[in-house]
Amino acid sequence: MSADTSCPECTGALAREGDETICTDCGLVVEVDRLDRGPEWRSFQGEETNRERTGAPLTRSRHDRGLSTEIGRGDASVRATGRKRRRLARMRREHNRAQIATKQDRNQVYAFTEIRRLVGTLELPRDVREQACALFDSAQSEDLIQGRTLEGFAAATVYAVCRTRSIARTVDEVLADARAEEGELLAAYDALNRELGLPTGPIDPGEYVPRFASELDLPDAVERRALELAALGRETGIAGGRDPSGFAAGCLYTAAQDRAHGLTQADAAEVAGVSPVTLRKAHYDLEEVAEERESAAMAVEASADPATRPGDDGGSIDGPEAEAAESTPTFTAFSDD
Repeated sequence: MSADTSCPECTGALAREGDETICTDCGLVVEVDRLDRGPEWRSFQGEETNRERTGAPLTRSRHDRGLSTEIGRGDASVRATGRKRRRLARMRREHNRAQIATKQDRNQVYAFTEIRRLVGTLELPRDVREQACALFDSAQSEDLIQGRTLEGFAAATVYAVCRTRSIARTVDEVLADARAEEGELLAAYDALNRELGLPTGPIDPGEYVPRFASELDLPDAVERRALELAALGRETGIAGGRDPSGFAAGCLYTAAQDRAHGLTQADAAEVAGVSPVTLRKAHYDLEEVAEERESAAMAVEASADPATRPGDDGGSIDGPEAEAAESTPTFTAFSDD
């Protein structure tokens, strides 16, 4: 519906009648909304039947895409006999067993459960869970699971999706909540990256800056300066080949020093999970590059200043022009007196 509250023709008041928005003065039909956004059924007083026929949406985080059925337990007010109750319990048990027919489905159930738990613990978006489960399904179709642990592949798929979507999560952060060892995760991730050709690239250190700044409770001025330093490091190439989380911590520490904020190297290194030595190396390189950039900017400003140009008022002349000026004879005019 339009957000206008007056008629575009006569500026009169608008009113809603049914599915039309009309002007109360001139009768102009401003907008028509023919969509019925209500339910497709009608409920009457006294009815206990649920007429809703739609279930949960399809999802890749279930081995059966969420299309499984279950045998309910019925209405509590209707009590079945002992023989019928035992029969329903046996049918319910066999039905649950039949939902996982193969070993492949059993592996998917276990891995998808681990992926859902890991995504929830890391507070990642829901679509990361869907993509991680789809990636595990693709890996299982390519027979990459054989000889490797399900826990390692579940953690590797979550980390791989974070890498492809440029979500700032390190291997240590995933391992802290995963049920896999570091070797299992790295082996599974290498297999995924090699066999499936994941579109992963170098991680931008600037992606870690906002999260680290929030954990360190830094002001916005320090965070903005750290983002500028991260962009400078990416532009000059000094961020290449480094741990992106450690370089982001170095950017935050350098920015805190520039803005006179009391941030210690130990605190910045701890939040990034790196050593203070790694942070200091990034800090020294950033200071050097920043000084070079400032010197270059000052040189450009000096060359653009008219007072410093050769031959201008207030400027000096050097080189051949000065020699020519010295060799030029001067004449003095005398009066007739």
